[in-house]
Amino acid sequence: MSREGLVSLAVVLSVVLLPFAAHVTGETYWVTLATRAAILALAGVGLNIALGQGGLVSLGHAVFFGIGGYSMGILAYHAQTYTPLVESLGLPGTNLMPLIWLVAATIAALAALLIGALSLRTSGVYFIMITLAFGQMFYFFALSWPTYGGEDGLSIYVRNRFPGMNTVVPIQFYWIVVAVLLLALLFSDRLARSSFGLALAAARQVPARVEAVGLDPQRLKLVAFVLSAAVTGLAGALFADLNRFVSPTMFSWHTSGEIMVFVIIGGVGRPMGPVVGAVVFVLLEYLLGGISEYWQIAFGILLLLIVLFARGGLIGLIAGRGKAHG
Repeated sequence: MSREGLVSLAVVLSVVLLPFAAHVTGETYWVTLATRAAILALAGVGLNIALGQGGLVSLGHAVFFGIGGYSMGILAYHAQTYTPLVESLGLPGTNLMPLIWLVAATIAALAALLIGALSLRTSGVYFIMITLAFGQMFYFFALSWPTYGGEDGLSIYVRNRFPGMNTVVPIQFYWIVVAVLLLALLFSDRLARSSFGLALAAARQVPARVEAVGLDPQRLKLVAFVLSAAVTGLAGALFADLNRFVSPTMFSWHTSGEIMVFVIIGGVGRPMGPVVGAVVFVLLEYLLGGISEYWQIAFGILLLLIVLFARGGLIGLIAGRGKAHG
């Protein structure tokens, strides 16, 4: 096994075992922190498909994160108020997690299909600005949507249910989140190694050669963008379930920036990069946030050092100079 493989295995074991140890010792708050980190890591895994494998620098991934959150909030709100989701059809809401995840991922993917089809007509800084513009559009739409709380957001009073699990118990909700994260990591890794992933990597590096063999680089990138959005939308639904609250800030460009930072800190294109980045962010937020409200200065310095001296992120720094997937 390569050094990076050993690092990845160590990260997975830490993600699984350390929160369990915290639960056994009664430190349930650490379980909640670990759950938050795992959900943010899942969002990073989604972005890593577009950024690390497709080379798409998107500052609008908060759109899909927010869509996932609001999908959960709206469905759960109608379930807890016993009001139909669509009045004319009498369609009910639901508090069943797998169904909510399916809806969140599907709507996020459909939104990405439209956004990607328009944004991928451009490249470089223009692509970045168009995705950012879409993010701001959704943000201001959520602000002015009084039906579901507007700028005050929407509270969900009971955590959604998962068959055979008591999701109110922190450690059980954590196992659900970790299972979803591990499946997403497996999906991302298999995608990078598949024929589609190899073609996508070629489209990122030498699009002219991809066109020469009869493939459409833009179509490959669009598929990656849609898959990326579906995973990020799933993360948004879980994040809203963790907090039992959704608000327009889920759509903000700050959220897009944070998700991108997770990927950069861990290592762009590295399968476990988003996990390491999210864990580092949550730990610094907790440990330094209690000392000073300006803790993000230290976080910014860390990001600067990584960009300047560890181009492969923390995983690349630990594992050596080996190349990332894709």
